[in-house]
Amino acid sequence: MLQVSLDRCPAYGAPGLSALVGELLQGAGCRPTPGTRVLVKPNLISAADAGLAATHPAVVRAVCEYLLAHGCRVQVGDSPAFGTGRLVARKVGIVAALRDLPVSLVELDRPRAVALSFGERIGISAVALESELLVNVPKCKVHVQMRLSLAVKNCFGCVAGMRKPLAHARYGEQGTRFESMLLDILAALPAMVHLIDGITAMHVRGPMGGQPFALGLLGASASAVALDTALATVLGVTPEESAIWQESLRRGIPGSRLEQLDFPRLHPRDFAAAGFQVPGVLRPVTFNPLQLARGACKRLLARLG
Repeated sequence: MLQVSLDRCPAYGAPGLSALVGELLQGAGCRPTPGTRVLVKPNLISAADAGLAATHPAVVRAVCEYLLAHGCRVQVGDSPAFGTGRLVARKVGIVAALRDLPVSLVELDRPRAVALSFGERIGISAVALESELLVNVPKCKVHVQMRLSLAVKNCFGCVAGMRKPLAHARYGEQGTRFESMLLDILAALPAMVHLIDGITAMHVRGPMGGQPFALGLLGASASAVALDTALATVLGVTPEESAIWQESLRRGIPGSRLEQLDFPRLHPRDFAAAGFQVPGVLRPVTFNPLQLARGACKRLLARLG
């Protein structure tokens, strides 16, 4: 059985937030030794929707505090869709939240080619690949192409720069290649633990431009697939509605079935998600040449911002 620790947290300013994050990480097996080189990987998709699309600064800070208390050398980084990791981190409030902590902000650049299961290769950041522990801190939100963006999808941010939209263009609408690539990226990364920010989730549309939903949840697991299975269950999404979940089931990845999970704290049924809206008809995963060109212009402008 794979453990998934779920618990309630009503607000980002709750006095017990930091302690709860530490308990959840410890319950997920995150007990690093002093000197461990750790990359904390939040969702820093864009400076837009600063309070909703990105992982909240209070959650990122609580994760860093736990790791620093264990004597770790901590870096925080991402490869955003628009702008640099440092720029987005500053605009969404993470730089300010971490200012008094001995934590460095890094860009997930220096791509290293990693083989995919269907014969292609993808450029994953060497910064991520060379970390001794990667703490994945996704935001709980919907996605207009994948229906949900949770722990597995957040690892796509370890792909460096423009290689992400190019992967959309190459592998979208190519059978199961895109979701297969996401699971291959997950498998290529170093030792990981996952803690999801679901205090205020994003619904209706996403990964940007959605609406806030007061879910009041934090969850952690050593398995991204298990954590995603638990969160999708909380949100009332079925495997048939999630391409990533379907691919996990097809591969027989442990944690892709609810009966394989153990919940030492709260169970998915203990959370009320009535009214949480996921996208109905999904957009194509692929990007056409015009979309790629527009996206490249937006990325350039964001980097200059």
